[in-house]
Amino acid sequence: MTPRTRITEARVAQLEEELAPRDLALVETLDRVRLATTAQLERLHFTDGTSLANARQCRRTLARLISLHVLTRLDRRVGGVRAGSAGHIYALDIAGQRLASACGPAGGIRIRRPWTPSSPFVRHALAVTELYIQLREAEQANSLDILDFWAEPLCWRRFTGIGGGQVALKPDAFVRVGLGKYEHASFVEVDRATQSGPTIARKLTLYRRYWQTGKEQERLGVFPKVVVLVPSEARKEVLVEVCGAQPAEAWPLFQVARYEHGLDVLTGRTP
Repeated sequence: MTPRTRITEARVAQLEEELAPRDLALVETLDRVRLATTAQLERLHFTDGTSLANARQCRRTLARLISLHVLTRLDRRVGGVRAGSAGHIYALDIAGQRLASACGPAGGIRIRRPWTPSSPFVRHALAVTELYIQLREAEQANSLDILDFWAEPLCWRRFTGIGGGQVALKPDAFVRVGLGKYEHASFVEVDRATQSGPTIARKLTLYRRYWQTGKEQERLGVFPKVVVLVPSEARKEVLVEVCGAQPAEAWPLFQVARYEHGLDVLTGRTP
């Protein structure tokens, strides 16, 4: 992790002028998804040369952005020692957060000093990032258009609950893609089989209550499908039962699928 440093408004403005388009694209990616590995960032932003040249250019660019306090590298990696630098994990440092707040939709998100979260948090966040990378790769192959993709907290929704209190609905991601004449909108829950059935049921109830407010329908015209992605067939069977315990009128809101089928589900091509 990089040490604490003071980033002035003048410095942020200077970085906006000095950084290359790909540098700013890296900031935008980490603004959307919070965490990404070297390998994920290379797949998305370094694709013009050979594999070796792309890897070297990616490492040099990430190191330079760290030196500018735009990015920070977490004090952990994924994939073990053999993963090498490809397993390093990156987030926005103070300057990167200020850049995102100044020129992106993250304005209003509190700037915070970078920190190393727990391993379960990291694995969960990287699973969400992988969905984004897969969608972007499909977009680059001209098979779809990404209209929206926001991970938490940018995808959270607030609404008035029973009794008039404010309720926060916290999806893992909000996704909207276009395929020809059609659009597919989804709230995504990446399940790692760590939460109990009752915990999942309470969150599904929040989705149902948010659906009943009509707020999302006013904005989009439809309510997004709530897609729950699970790690195994056994977990899928469990969560299908949890979804089935919701009132019958809410059943069409929910879809449970294996994580590896996430791209198909989010684009309406359910296997």
